[in-house]
Amino acid sequence: MDERYERNIGAITQTEQELLQTKRAAVIGCGGLGCYAAEFLARIGLGHITLIDGDVYAVSNLNRQLYSLETNLGKSKAREAKERLLQIRSDLSVDAFDIFLNDENAVELLRGHDVIIDALDNVKTRLLLEKAAAALGTALVHGAVKEWSAQVCVVFPGDSLLSMLYSPANGEFEKPSVASFTPAFCASLEVSEAVKVLLNKDTVLRKKLLVADIKNCSFEVIDL
Repeated sequence: MDERYERNIGAITQTEQELLQTKRAAVIGCGGLGCYAAEFLARIGLGHITLIDGDVYAVSNLNRQLYSLETNLGKSKAREAKERLLQIRSDLSVDAFDIFLNDENAVELLRGHDVIIDALDNVKTRLLLEKAAAALGTALVHGAVKEWSAQVCVVFPGDSLLSMLYSPANGEFEKPSVASFTPAFCASLEVSEAVKVLLNKDTVLRKKLLVADIKNCSFEVIDL
């Protein structure tokens, strides 16, 4: 076994570690949630990661986005994320698409992945992502943050949970106030759910919504 993964064993088995190295994940959005999620996936040993984000780093990203630096302002989030992941794991298979997800490209960009990570910040694209994931028969891990709060759920094809949670006119989570640590917390939950999906664990948050209030240390799981 590769020495870099020896501390994973116990939390997961060696057989599960080997299975993760055959899996492919797509991370949609490379900002606050997405960069943490991508890094956690890389470090646990996933075989391939696809990064999709058409945005560039701005000064307002510096408070919470892991790969946002004073030295890369104005540069592609997806490409900067790829460069960082390859510094962690030179053997990692990683694709970076400096493009926004839309109705025309979603299915093709997401095809061939075993799990999809929602690291978006707007309702319209989230609903589009859910539709594309369903069309491909791929599980989608949703995460959203606001101030000190986070929510996470897993959407399997046909569940349509995001359509239940959001309407196209709902902008509640679009560019909210976000503390520096909230995205890291939420991304940790998203990746743990993604790993459970990939390893066929029976404790996945399917048809459930985990709502966390970090400020008050309050955690609730709501059946949907």
